Amino acid sequence: MKRTGNLYYKIAEPDNLRLAFSKAVKGKQDRPEVMQFRANFESNIMALRQEILDQRVNLGDYRFFHVHDPKKRLICAACFRERVLHHAIMNVCEQTLDAYAVFDSYACRKGKGGRKAISRAEMFLGRFPWYLKLDIAKYFNSIDHEILMRQLERRFKDRDLLALFQRILNTYSTQPGKGVPIGNLISQHMANFYLGCFDHWIKEIRRIRGYVRYMDDFVLWGAEKKALKEELRRIERWLKENLDLKLNRKIQLNRCARGMPFLGYRVYPGSVRLATASRKRFVRKFRKYENAFLKGEWSEETLSRHMTPLVEFTRGAKSAGFRRNVMTRFGRIEGQTPGFSPKARTA
Repeated sequence: MKRTGNLYYKIAEPDNLRLAFSKAVKGKQDRPEVMQFRANFESNIMALRQEILDQRVNLGDYRFFHVHDPKKRLICAACFRERVLHHAIMNVCEQTLDAYAVFDSYACRKGKGGRKAISRAEMFLGRFPWYLKLDIAKYFNSIDHEILMRQLERRFKDRDLLALFQRILNTYSTQPGKGVPIGNLISQHMANFYLGCFDHWIKEIRRIRGYVRYMDDFVLWGAEKKALKEELRRIERWLKENLDLKLNRKIQLNRCARGMPFLGYRVYPGSVRLATASRKRFVRKFRKYENAFLKGEWSEETLSRHMTPLVEFTRGAKSAGFRRNVMTRFGRIEGQTPGFSPKARTA
């Protein structure tokens, strides 16, 4: 097994830190901590570089808050300076992590993403009669630090880099030696990587042809219901023995012709529709965003920044009529709503 080395000092390269800043600042240009960092940009970049080189960079300066999207989650957001560090690390390490991933892993990967996962699922729904849809119970809270570090040691041979990963893991836990925070770039990549060995087991040992995973949501397809039930038992045992994970008890084993809920959509062989919960969430957020703009709480730029991804998500399904209906019923801004372009209404 080839491991990657000599990466730690690449993280501290000034050009890499500048690139990391440009990524961390997206969508956050007007925040005080961003403006403060930019005010003394080169000094801050060089100070961060020296801290990395001296292995004394500050970690764990987190801000906690809850979101309800759709269920209640505790979000742990690192301070801006630490987010720059996270991007700098991933600029250097992402390629190594990605090289280990199987084709049908879709989260946190360039050229992949939710749309590609949905498209692949739609294809498999047309090829197989049965599907088994699973996810991990309290996934981010259940990731074992020791197991994750052993996995990282198999991919990286740079001791300083591994020590940095360990320090980052040590800043957060839900119980001793367990858990990574939801909301951090490093956490997302580590959580996706953690199940990489499971992907290889599914594809190379179990030889499952129809398989898609997006973070901890994954689906297997098969010709027989009985065979998928047997795979379920094997999966439960393997996840517990190898990754100390448990499946969510909301297990779905059904015929493909009936459609499948996946990543906020209802996917059928040959078509994709918005899930009922996604429709309700779209209406709620659309009204909330317009109200914030009309009350003067948001600028047009802020409204557009929030509205654009909201609309873009619906365009992953057959939903033009739904969007027009929402605009007709709830739209209060005269003319064009920022982020809700005519193209978005009809596409």
